[in-house]
This record gives sequence, structure tokens and C-alpha cells, in this order.
Amino acid sequence: DISKTTLTPPLGSGPYRIGAFEAGRRITYERVGDYWARDLNVSRGQYNFDRIHYDYFGDMSIIFEAFKAGKLDFQAENNSKRWATSYDIPAITAGDIILQTPPNGDVQGLQGFIFNIRRAKFQNAAVREAFNYAFDFEWANKNLFYNQYVRTASYFDNSELAARGLPTKDELSLLTPLRGQIPEAVFNQPFRNPTTKGDGNSRQNLRKAKQLLQSAGWQVEGGKLMKDGRILEVEFLLVQAAFERIVAPFAQNLKKLGIHTRIRTIDASQYQNRLNEYDFDIIVFGFPQSLSPGNEQRNFWGSSTATIPGGRNLIGIQDPAIDRLISHIIFAKDRKALVAATRALDRVLLWNHFVIPHWHIPYHRLAYWKKLQHPDPLPLYDIGFPSIWWHAPPVAP
Repeated sequence: DISKTTLTPPLGSGPYRIGAFEAGRRITYERVGDYWARDLNVSRGQYNFDRIHYDYFGDMSIIFEAFKAGKLDFQAENNSKRWATSYDIPAITAGDIILQTPPNGDVQGLQGFIFNIRRAKFQNAAVREAFNYAFDFEWANKNLFYNQYVRTASYFDNSELAARGLPTKDELSLLTPLRGQIPEAVFNQPFRNPTTKGDGNSRQNLRKAKQLLQSAGWQVEGGKLMKDGRILEVEFLLVQAAFERIVAPFAQNLKKLGIHTRIRTIDASQYQNRLNEYDFDIIVFGFPQSLSPGNEQRNFWGSSTATIPGGRNLIGIQDPAIDRLISHIIFAKDRKALVAATRALDRVLLWNHFVIPHWHIPYHRLAYWKKLQHPDPLPLYDIGFPSIWWHAPPVAP
């Protein structure tokens, strides 16, 4: 019964089956000895572990402590501060833990602070753009991220799908029929995020943000940003406390503009319920992409998905022009047409300022105990863990 939950392991046909598990805490996968594809050439070098054991934790700091203690073998680090400050430990000095930063050639989908444009206060693109001017990425990268990141400037960054420069002839053939329905800047300006010197003085950007807010009818009255008797108040809804240190300085800049800001961190179940009901102002969210985009673009930005409870069109986009560009992606006849359609969509999404883009790194941050080994070099588009990794051969006495 698809409507009911179950803890009965399903019948599968892959190289592993579910062995022991404790719901919500741990699960072990066991290698299938008579796996039907074991001797095929595509399986060669893969599925080398007899057992793969996963533990679940509620806190990333506890995961790291378990890794240092040897309770976990592998850690793909996603925290810049921890990578910069917490790996100076005896096991690394002794060579028992290996740190590596192999290149990541995969497309980087856009993560950012996303607006819920179902709410009237965010329906004007100038307001959304003003928030981007208030976010000082360079300061955050220097003081919070140890200069490890680059600013994301595309929904398909780190790939040929990302819009670059001005539209090409192929892109214009798709964009020109939509003139008047999409931002005019799409045709004459390459998209760039606002920048600062990173010294904490973002006065020029805040001045630009103020101008944008005024163009949308918002005025500062008594230190508060007002329009039609309403105060511009926003809530950043978080599920990870680690983001509080990032939002807090952002909120200070917003305060200078007269915007009242709240930061609320809630547990995962409450957070998911709020997302399902689109009950939020601004959240941190990412849109993973592949090198061959398709139907999933409708889920992200298609009008038909904007009102479905629990959908992935969290922004609430309902735009016929964007729907048309999505169709060009889905029905592209060859790679050239797919790239042009994706770049065209990228431009329109960026210039609508639906998201305050975050950041990404063009490499992986890996830490693992030396008993694990992997091919050298690792695949460019996926580190292949644990499929193509193996245990180091035992050392002869």
C-alpha cells in the first residue's frame, strides 16, 4: 500500500541489499554475492565493500567528532570554518587521515536566500534586487568562509549551460519573441552580482538598495521602511543553526535600510511543514542541476507547480515566458539547442532576482582514514564514493 509506511526491506536487483538497521539511527547494506551484473565490464572495479554502514546524526559537529575518533571512515566536508580550523589534529599529522581537494567539474545548481513571491512584499523585482545589494558576500567570504568560495552567478554555474556575456544568436531567437514579457536587461546587460571591497563598508551598495526600494514605493519613516502604512518586515526561516552567523550580519545591513528582520531556526519536521504550505518569507534553498536539464525545470519554476502543496516551486513563479523557455529545454532536438535554451532560461531567472545567490567551491573537500583508497585521479563529475573506493591491502608484517 503506497499510502502506508513500512520497515520491510524491499526486493531489489542491485549489488547491495539492506541488512541490519535501526530506524532513524543506522542502516547497513550487505553486498549481494551472486549479483547478476557482477561480471559485466561496467561493474569492474565497483562495489568493493562487503558492508557499507551509515550512521545518522542530528548535529554536524557530532559527526565530525565521530570521524576524528575513527567511528566514521569518510567525511565530505561542507563547512568552510571547520575545514580551515578543525583539521589540525594528530591523526592528520601522523598521516592516518588524508585530506584532499579534487576538482569538481559538475554543474553547480544555485543555492541562495530565496523569496516567496506569493507574498505581496516580494512581488516587485526591484525589492528583491535591493536585498541582493544589501548582502555583502565579499565580507562574508573573508570573515566567515576563509576565502574558500566563489560567488554563484548562474543557476547552472561551473558548466557550459551557464549564461555568459550577452545573448548569442541562438539565445536571441528564443528571447526576442518574449520581449516585453521579460526584463529588458536580459538583452543588453550580462548579469553580475553586486560586489564590495570586503571591508565591511558597503555604503555604496546600500545606497543603490535604497534607490531600488524607493522606486518600488518604499520610504523610510521614523527609521522604518514603510509603504501604504505597512512596515517591511521579513523573517529568515532556517533549519540549520550554522546559517545564523551568516544571516545576522546581513540582517544588520537590512536594518540600515529600515527593514525589520527576524531570524527563526526550527526543527526539521516543522521546517518541512512550513515549506509544504509555503509559509515563509525567505529560506535557504538550493536547486540541484544536471548537465542535461529537462522536465525537472517545470518542477522548479513552472506555473503549473506553483500552487501544489509540497511542491518544489518554492519561489511561487507563475510566468508564461518562463514556461515557454522551459518547453524549449524539454523539447530541444540536440545539444546545441539545449545549451541555448538553458542559457536563455538562466538569464531570465537571474534578471528576475528571485534568489539572492550564495556561493560554491569548484572542488571537493574530502577527509578519510588511510585504510580507504580510490582511483587517481577521481572522476571529474562525481567522487564515486563508495562505489569505486576500496580498502587498502593489508600491510605485510
